[in-house]
Amino acid sequence: MSPPSISRRDTLKWLTGTVAAGTAGGAAMGAPLETEPSQPAWPTRHPLHDPDFMGPKAESPWQKVLTPGELTTTKALADLILPKDDQGPAASEMGVHDFINDWISAPYDKNHDDCEVIRGGLGWLNTESFKRFEKRFDEVDAADQAAIIDDICLPDQAKAELKTGVVFFKEFRQLALSGYYTHSATWPHLGYVGNISVGGPYPGVPEAIIQQLGLEDVA
Repeated sequence: MSPPSISRRDTLKWLTGTVAAGTAGGAAMGAPLETEPSQPAWPTRHPLHDPDFMGPKAESPWQKVLTPGELTTTKALADLILPKDDQGPAASEMGVHDFINDWISAPYDKNHDDCEVIRGGLGWLNTESFKRFEKRFDEVDAADQAAIIDDICLPDQAKAELKTGVVFFKEFRQLALSGYYTHSATWPHLGYVGNISVGGPYPGVPEAIIQQLGLEDVA
């Protein structure tokens, strides 16, 4: 699909920081800016109108698609993959279920494809749980949840009839990890300490890193 065209008006709005026709910045650009109809606030796949996630209370503008039941199942599976331990909080504490909901709700082609996989997979997961335990996935204990996931987490070993679950779990796990490890509270789990100022002269690259990269002989 070809990218959406960008009008001269949109380009000028972007460069001047205005957000709608008729603002002070827009008026300063002159009358030609008023010759085109105003654009929707959040048009699909528009390169100049993506939400500002850097704001202090930034929220995505699109409506979330997961039902309360689907969100509960998402939360349960995320916590099974990333439980609370001595190295980090549980996925639900970091809002991973909300991250997944927001991701698959976004009005872009990739996110729409992910939405179909995730929502279909959540339905499959609860159906499989009912077949085995006569309860929803989020209603059974961790051991029963793990029994289902063990059968779909390794594609090479999964049975052919579980293909839907395999595809779903691969996508879900990737989204869960992405949401979890982009939160600053989980960085210590990765050994990442963030930006730390170094007093005095720059000490250079640690010798252990140079050896690991095989750069000892590089001038």
